[in-house]
Amino acid sequence: KQGNYIRRYVPELATMPDKYIHAPWLAPAEVLTSAGVNIGINYPVPIVDIKESRERALAAFAVTKIQTAET
Repeated sequence: KQGNYIRRYVPELATMPDKYIHAPWLAPAEVLTSAGVNIGINYPVPIVDIKESRERALAAFAVTKIQTAET
């Protein structure tokens, strides 16, 4: 919860506040700046957009549910 493992093994995030240590890309710009984190420069951009992935999965489940009901 406090991010001790992350602080130890991901030194780029060592100074991030606890609130954002597990999802630094959600932190406000001023928090990132004060922690010295530059998303896309010294810390990678998230590979997966969770919101978009969730929407796609729910749409796929809905199609499958309709197809299953039709058979």
